[in-house]
Amino acid sequence: MSFDAWTVFALFWLVFVTTPGPNAVNCIQNGMTLGFRRALVGVLAILTQATAFLILSALGVTALIAASPTGFLVAKLVGAGFLIWNGIRTWMKAREPARLDPKPSSHVYLHALAIATINPKSVAGYLAAFSAFVQPDVPIRDQMLVIVPTALTLTTLSYTGFTLLGALMGRSALVAVFNVWVRRVLGLCFIVYGLLLGFAATPAKG
Repeated sequence: MSFDAWTVFALFWLVFVTTPGPNAVNCIQNGMTLGFRRALVGVLAILTQATAFLILSALGVTALIAASPTGFLVAKLVGAGFLIWNGIRTWMKAREPARLDPKPSSHVYLHALAIATINPKSVAGYLAAFSAFVQPDVPIRDQMLVIVPTALTLTTLSYTGFTLLGALMGRSALVAVFNVWVRRVLGLCFIVYGLLLGFAATPAKG
């Protein structure tokens, strides 16, 4: 991959991981309720998903999934239900006394991994990245040695930043009246993302 191609890819990925979506909302929520250090487990889960999707994209598996209307529909409905349920739960708990959440790290990790995996932006983003930037005349291994470190570094910086934002908000919001509304907005975001995923177009058979 040439330097020019790498620059374009890096800019694409920067926009991809900094555009607010379910992962960003979850990172902010974790930062608010868990504190910065404990919430970083959620970032680790996103990196796990990112690594897996990068490998699957290189192998062409995500393209096969996207090309299967039935598989896409099932995954879409399951993911939409999960996001909507998470949003309703967050909204309903908004009035509860705000305190640091004692949930175990394993729960934080698996919850963040689930959100990252069913995130509709993920499949689209990885497919776009590989269809636009991977050069067919260059060995995929050589390109992955550039793509993977770049993607994971930018992903880490972005979602660590969202987590830090949540932690800083939490320090003031945990004792402020508007904390209820902050948590409701986060819950509403999950519901909206779930509805958008549920109504996303299913790929037609070619």
